Amino acid sequence: MPIAKRLSVDAAEELAISALAYLAGNPDALGRFLSLSGIGPADLRVAAREPGFLAGLLEFFLADESLLLSFVEEAQVRPTMVAAARYALAGESEL
Repeated sequence: MPIAKRLSVDAAEELAISALAYLAGNPDALGRFLSLSGIGPADLRVAAREPGFLAGLLEFFLADESLLLSFVEEAQVRPTMVAAARYALAGESEL
């Protein structure tokens, strides 16, 4: 039986950055994300560099099935890749 490889942090970050770019093109979803996260539009770039931001962003996608499915269709990845990326970015702190 083959051993499944864990998604690398670099690959997870790349996918999360793609998700952020996708979110930026969806004003309604971006507004919901900013509202739920408490981040102002002007602070988004700074917040994106904070530990845990990208994992939280992917959690937002995982909590909204229609947003998740539209993103993965555009990105041409499986929805499980988003979950794997979130897991890789969360690190040992959330296991």
